[in-house]
Amino acid sequence: MHIPDGFLGPETYIFFFIVMIPIWLYASYRLNKELRSRQVPLLALSAAFTFVLMMINIPAPGGGTGHAVGAAIIGIVLGPWAAVVSITVALVIQALLFGDGGITAIGANCFNMAFVMPFSAYIIYRLISAGSKITSGRRLAAAAIAGYFALIIAAMTTAIMFGIQPILHPAIDGQLQYMPYGLNVTIPVMLFEHLFLSLLEALVTGLIFAYLQKTDPKLLEGRKKKKARKAPAGVE
Repeated sequence: MHIPDGFLGPETYIFFFIVMIPIWLYASYRLNKELRSRQVPLLALSAAFTFVLMMINIPAPGGGTGHAVGAAIIGIVLGPWAAVVSITVALVIQALLFGDGGITAIGANCFNMAFVMPFSAYIIYRLISAGSKITSGRRLAAAAIAGYFALIIAAMTTAIMFGIQPILHPAIDGQLQYMPYGLNVTIPVMLFEHLFLSLLEALVTGLIFAYLQKTDPKLLEGRKKKKARKAPAGVE
């Protein structure tokens, strides 16, 4: 899932840096405004969790490797805007210190894993679990399903980034400058691999969600709106 340097042309990676700048700024604003005090330590813990999880690669069909991200459970528990911040921190550290993901591709990697994935998971989870109790089996199933499909959606956006490179950067003297494979190759390959790898994301999401259901279901309730104060009698 991590895009290395040299796979995306400047038009693509600069574009996604520009796209992510307002997302990062707004995520920081939302985080300061909405994150509850008891959730603050979880934000740092979630960044460490996703960092470690993404460093564990497992073999994938076709000879490649892949990993879970943890973006789904973070998006569900802390909210997608908090996930943007925590996963971005993990991705930047990985790129700068460990070479896992290119420095030029930080914007693109953050778009796929820190934005697309937690928002996809959050939306899918909310749609499936609407109207059910926090401790219900339906909520647990919704979390696992959200984790599964969120990783597939993020893999699709990554595949599209790869696949458009031959279109944006035609061959010079018979040699392509960046990713040499078009959409007809990148999409089926990425989707096929992540049909299996997404099972790991679903498992991680489901296990953590089930644990929180039993130990601290209040963390799964989300942000509550503040009740408006009633004006004293006779005051308009």
